[in-house]
Amino acid sequence: MSDGINKFLGDSPLRVLVKLVVVSILVGFVMTVFDWYPADILYAIRNFLLDIWHKGFAALGRVGDYLLLGAAVVIPVFLILRLLSYRR
Repeated sequence: MSDGINKFLGDSPLRVLVKLVVVSILVGFVMTVFDWYPADILYAIRNFLLDIWHKGFAALGRVGDYLLLGAAVVIPVFLILRLLSYRR
């Protein structure tokens, strides 16, 4: 069983624990220096996803505007060309 745990963790449990403690202290120090908190990171991710969501729908709205503007020119030209070719 110990061999399975070592394989899963990538090293002995004690060495993994020491590595995790050291990395946790370093990350905690950096987060304290920059005045970051875990909740701030979650809010930043949430706000990022909401911005993408809203800007994505704004882009779709612009595509709809482009569609209507283009259709105001393309459809009459298409109809005129079809009428002219129908007479032949």
